[in-house]
Amino acid sequence: MSDKAFDFNAARRRLRELLAERNPEYPASPSRDEARAADRAMVQAGTLTESQLAALYSEAYGCEPVDEEEFKLPEPFPDAPYDFFNANGCLPEEWDEEAITFLVVDPYELEQLTFLVRRTWKTGTRFRFVRRTFLERLLSKLQSVEEENELMEVEDENMLRSMAGEAKIVRLVNDIFTRAIELGASDIHIEPGEESVAVRCRVDGVLTEIINTPLSQFPAIASRIKLLGGLNIAESRLPQDGRTNIQLGRQELDMRISTIPILTGESIVLRLLNQEAISFDLGILGMSPTHLAQFRKLIQIPHGIILVVGPTGSGKTTTLYSVINHLNDNRKKIITVEDPVEYKMAGLCQMQVNAKIGVTFATGLRSIVRQDPDIILVGEIRDRETADIAINAALTGHLVLSTLHTNDAVGAVTRLLDMGVENFLVSSALFGVLSQRLVRKICPVCHGKMTDEAGNKCRRCNGSGYKGRCGIFELLTVDDELRAAVNHNASSSELQEIAVRHGMVTLQEDGMEKVRAGITTLEELNRSTAEL
Repeated sequence: MSDKAFDFNAARRRLRELLAERNPEYPASPSRDEARAADRAMVQAGTLTESQLAALYSEAYGCEPVDEEEFKLPEPFPDAPYDFFNANGCLPEEWDEEAITFLVVDPYELEQLTFLVRRTWKTGTRFRFVRRTFLERLLSKLQSVEEENELMEVEDENMLRSMAGEAKIVRLVNDIFTRAIELGASDIHIEPGEESVAVRCRVDGVLTEIINTPLSQFPAIASRIKLLGGLNIAESRLPQDGRTNIQLGRQELDMRISTIPILTGESIVLRLLNQEAISFDLGILGMSPTHLAQFRKLIQIPHGIILVVGPTGSGKTTTLYSVINHLNDNRKKIITVEDPVEYKMAGLCQMQVNAKIGVTFATGLRSIVRQDPDIILVGEIRDRETADIAINAALTGHLVLSTLHTNDAVGAVTRLLDMGVENFLVSSALFGVLSQRLVRKICPVCHGKMTDEAGNKCRRCNGSGYKGRCGIFELLTVDDELRAAVNHNASSSELQEIAVRHGMVTLQEDGMEKVRAGITTLEELNRSTAEL
């Protein structure tokens, strides 16, 4: 039985007819209390059993009967309010998006229960009738199971806390952090497999395994890291995110922690943000003198949009922070909206995206423009709404810096157009696009030979042949001819031809210059630009 347009009065009349067939002295027009008392009296007198009474209720209300012998204990309802269930003589058996199916014993309070359910859970109701003693036994069993589960969770959490605090686990986790720092890693990946736990570090953009430990140690390692990040150590079924600062010797390390459930346990990734080791200096990003001069000139414009483009992990954030650091002279109001705020910088107003409470790039940017900024940094332009607000800000006297995920500089123009931004707005607001990639630099000690002078594995590069990274760049400056081409909806190839004719050095050309200069290798350049 569903509550959708259900005629409770008609069901009660039908029930009275069925009960009167069993007992001719049944009240003609009983109140709900009188009907309830008359039903109990029939059971006590032996006229009906409890099961037969529940079957009559089901027949009158058009409900599916319950076979108590075949019935299985239902799953606990989320955050089950057992006081509510006991008080109203009901228990959820199953539920979906439309309604909750309740086991019930009293047909005379269903309208009230329907109202309470709709008010509490904003959903409909279905009903199935059972004996009162059967329902009370189910409620008792479920409450006992819930209490046992809660006790087990507490015991499990206490055990995990104890394991995480063991000296050998503390040393192991600290050793992972120390080795990652020594290697200059940007990320640590902890991945349980079928038989062991692999710990890998991303060094200069490439993952390398540093530790392989028995699978039995994973719960303790995971719990230790979760405790450091303020995560729920007893939760392994849901993704979690956290952030923490830890002190390793004299060094303070800022870490972002992410966990997700996988078939063999949990994958844990830690992003290492070493605030002290990063220098936001345009001069050390790897730009050629020509690129650097052109870019420094470009970022001096008082208003307009400048984009930094490239795939994830190509150094876009570092470039943007270097620009902000260059422009941050205490005479300008600089506001950022980021997801997340990775680096804290003095003199900036930095705003964190929080989609859970409705703070997106678009809503954050809309608020920022009312804060009288000179320069706005938007972590990423992801949609039409953000693009429109950013362009409007650029056209009304603000310098807007942001990123896009495109393969090359010209691709940024077509990406904005694909979002639905009008051609004339793109051509008016966009002043420049810097496309970039990161390439590994040849190790200065072993010179790529991967061994030192004694013939051992080079300790500087850990035998990889590379140490450190630098950028390769492609700078598109939007001039009058390009603006006209954008207005006339020119193709990407036409825009690329105009840009190159006006002196744009492509990513491949800039990369080949670095290969010829002995900074990187052709293999590394090809790896970094494989998608071009």
